Amino acid sequence: MNASDRTPADLLRSALTADPARPLVTFYDDATGERVELSVATFANWVSKTANLLQGDLAAAPGDRLALLLPAHWQSAVWLLACSSVGVTVEIGGDPADADLVVSGPDTLDAARACGGERVALALRPLGGRFPQPPQGFADYAVEVPGQGDRFAPFAPVDPDAPALSVGGTELTSAQLVERARADAGERGLAPGSRLLSGLAYDSWEGLSAGLFAPLVAGGSVVLCRNLAQLSPEGLTKRAESERVTHTAV
Repeated sequence: MNASDRTPADLLRSALTADPARPLVTFYDDATGERVELSVATFANWVSKTANLLQGDLAAAPGDRLALLLPAHWQSAVWLLACSSVGVTVEIGGDPADADLVVSGPDTLDAARACGGERVALALRPLGGRFPQPPQGFADYAVEVPGQGDRFAPFAPVDPDAPALSVGGTELTSAQLVERARADAGERGLAPGSRLLSGLAYDSWEGLSAGLFAPLVAGGSVVLCRNLAQLSPEGLTKRAESERVTHTAV
């Protein structure tokens, strides 16, 4: 990764320049049997579309605060990078009533209705499927995002020293997030080509780092597993072998 990268969006741009075809996020849901693999290029395309939705249709701007009520999921990772691209601060599990926008999964819709701003709902169905019936008061992400542009340019430059992430009572700027991810990658021994299997939730810095930011900053990739407790020890061993896992965080 480029030493001058100071935001997560910078890290993604560098990864796209270095090797767009390599895997970046491989997602498993062991409750449904879902497996999705996204290359750097495919992941970046989802990020661009989501950032265009965020900046354009939702009128989000740098400094706005977004309550992210989503589990560890490939679409959650997309939203984290899209917010970084726009300059929106992500509050993991934040109070929707205090947020400018909210992004919710299917299990937190009632809480998300407390947000007075824009509300987006994700069905979290296999292949990014939409809700059978759109939840009232929400934009269905799977309906809104496909028609968005494949290229994104922010209306205003993103300030690396502005707040980017709030999780577990800690708030980090983009630059602090990147530096912390670099330190974590070093402590884990991650390097270009590393494959980190993470079964950690996205409700802590440790989970976010292992499940996205540390592999991204190292030039590696993540095998992100939701509901990993439902997989047998033998199944976990087979997955680690088939996915060429080099490091684990479970």
